[in-house]
Amino acid sequence: MQYKVVLKVLGVLLVLFSSTLLPPILISWVYNDGAARSFLAAFVTTFVTGLILWLITKRESRDLRFREGFMVVVLFWTVLASFGSIPFFLVTTPALSLTDAFFESMSGLTTTGATILTNIDELPKSILYYRQQLQWLGGMGIIVLAVAIMPMLGVGGMQLYRAETPGPMKDTKLTPRITETAKALWYIYLGLTAICAFSYWLAGMSAFDAVGHSFSTVAIGGFSTHDDSLGFFNNAAIDTVAIVFMVIAGVNFALHFVSWRSRSIAAYLSDPEATAFVGILFAVSVLVITILSAAATFDTPEETLRQGLFQVVSIATTTGFTTGGYDWWPSFLPLLLLILSFVGGCAGSTAGGVKVIRVILLYKQARREIVRLIHPSALLAIKVGGKPVPDSVIHAVWAFFSLYILCFTVLGLAMSASGLDWISAFSAVAACMNNLGPGLGEVAANYANVGMVGKWILSIAMLLGRLELFTLLVLFTATFWRS
Repeated sequence: MQYKVVLKVLGVLLVLFSSTLLPPILISWVYNDGAARSFLAAFVTTFVTGLILWLITKRESRDLRFREGFMVVVLFWTVLASFGSIPFFLVTTPALSLTDAFFESMSGLTTTGATILTNIDELPKSILYYRQQLQWLGGMGIIVLAVAIMPMLGVGGMQLYRAETPGPMKDTKLTPRITETAKALWYIYLGLTAICAFSYWLAGMSAFDAVGHSFSTVAIGGFSTHDDSLGFFNNAAIDTVAIVFMVIAGVNFALHFVSWRSRSIAAYLSDPEATAFVGILFAVSVLVITILSAAATFDTPEETLRQGLFQVVSIATTTGFTTGGYDWWPSFLPLLLLILSFVGGCAGSTAGGVKVIRVILLYKQARREIVRLIHPSALLAIKVGGKPVPDSVIHAVWAFFSLYILCFTVLGLAMSASGLDWISAFSAVAACMNNLGPGLGEVAANYANVGMVGKWILSIAMLLGRLELFTLLVLFTATFWRS
């Protein structure tokens, strides 16, 4: 293990992250909310730590290998969450414990959206902005941004990109050079954020709320500047903007790049994962709206359509915005939506969950095994988009799915042991592993009532979900540490 290389990269990334603490300082001064000193202390601590790490390793010129790439990603997310928690811990409003501060920071960076905060409307403006910004940075991954400057530092970036990028097929690059890939992703990400913010503003939000909610919408995070989330606005136009951009953010960003470059939507129409994603949203929306209508849950058909569609898209994309909650809906709908979050969005998007492409491959593999019962000697290839999928990918998907269920079960039992009822415990783990946010039972609104042990367990669940299991768990194998 090349520890000096790891420390060098970590130092650079911490210096980069420290710069993101400057906007909250400015906002605190503008609104005079009293939080500027806390952010300034966090900036100095983060910057100095990163600078020291870089100075003691700056002569190191070796490139990252795959092993160091995994180490940097895991270390950075845990270290970043720790440094990101400093402002939450230092401010007097809200007065958070170290555990609560770390939980909120981890939730933001992993775009989970699970919060321990109450009375959000009364928080300092700088804290409100900072929460939204954390999700925006975590949405695409600050490491992918850092990859764009790594060649200038003598550090290769492909290993980081492979370890950080979600999805089962990680070798695909949009452009020949990984630096250009990272830049392309961030240009698209930034452009969508700007368009989303402008759309929210036109729909009736203030400029502050529009920017904040565009951060969490494009990042599929779910944090809001209000306790009632988007329900605070009670505005059909705002809900429509959110639905559109949640769907866009739930699609593979590579498709956005190809579509923008070719000036055509053909890439979306020909992609089996994107079409399946939209198909799932449509089918579940029809089912949910039908049941809500039959139960007369809302007063008008228009309200039923709006609420049903919004909540399905929000949960399916693992955004976690709410307009009034879904835990009280009739029949099996709350459980259906929670299960839907396990599917999540497309690979290469900012969504959480297992990802649609994996669900497609699992279905095709199961169907192939059924056919083999009748034709045991047949050679049956699994194809996606007309192209055969290697068996190695299928095996990896099955391994991922099995590990996902195992981690969910173990963490759910651990949460039950921490004192939560089983509905709250397992829904909390599901919501955190899928980077969703709101669960059922005691965690439907927030996680303030979860004990200290439970919050650390759920922080692990968030990290597992954000890094898609393997990136984190590989560090606990003996093979990883053998030179």
